[in-house]
Amino acid sequence: MTKDEINKFLAVPGLEHNVNTFESDYNGIITKAEGTELLRENIMKLAELQDKLYAHDRYAVLVVFQAMDAAGKDGTIKHVFSGINPQGCHVNAFKQPSDEELDHDYLWRIYTRLPERGRIGIFNRSHYEDVLVVKVNPEILLHNKLPGIYRESDITENFWNERYRQINDFERHLTETGTIVIKFFLNVSEKEQEKRFIARLKDPSKNWKFSASDMKERDKWNDYMNAYSDILTETSTSDAPWFVIPADKKWYMRYAVSQILVDRISALPIGYPQLTEKQEKEIESAKEKLLYLIDK
Repeated sequence: MTKDEINKFLAVPGLEHNVNTFESDYNGIITKAEGTELLRENIMKLAELQDKLYAHDRYAVLVVFQAMDAAGKDGTIKHVFSGINPQGCHVNAFKQPSDEELDHDYLWRIYTRLPERGRIGIFNRSHYEDVLVVKVNPEILLHNKLPGIYRESDITENFWNERYRQINDFERHLTETGTIVIKFFLNVSEKEQEKRFIARLKDPSKNWKFSASDMKERDKWNDYMNAYSDILTETSTSDAPWFVIPADKKWYMRYAVSQILVDRISALPIGYPQLTEKQEKEIESAKEKLLYLIDK
């Protein structure tokens, strides 16, 4: 994947963005077979990079996935991270907040699930739900025990602007303290989502993935696209930019995500720790003893 292609997916920080200007069915100039092979190669590269990240133990990587239903978040996570060591990776799926979580600010539950140094954390949905689902369905905020929010008319545009600022501050803090934030919006078209919903309904093994609420949220498609456009505009920063990945072709989406991850993690100054002179001598001594036992 060329740098120009990656830039094609980048929501350039500081600019106003509209989701509709990003292609959802783009697949570059490669075939499905080529994309599948490139994904396989990147899976191997990610395994090596994760090993170095773990050994170096100075940085963490947080990968954020946001998308409409049926865009392919689960499948992308399953395929792209299939080669890495489970000990160095953790996936979190954020659903409706619990009573305990509602007794804290909306970022509290995010802090408690951040990856440790040397590890990769994957968020299947994230803190952005609080400026997406909540923005499209503002009545949710009335149950969040927020000071000054008693009716929907209390939720002003300034409220959302403050949340965007809080999220930017949060992600800048993470970046400055060693957690690299890589954010993906998997951009599926409304038509492709419809096809995938129908496929789920026709396949008994996938019926469990469908919920009546999926259709209710689909009816608010335009509202969600406006909310995503606001997120790309307000929270794509130099510290943590958004990548808008075309999701109508699953094979290309997975390859594109894997390539960006390889590029971003490769740019980190990570490697295996250098041994001290004392450690090298101890290793040589251990080798000599083991070889002696083998020859004996």
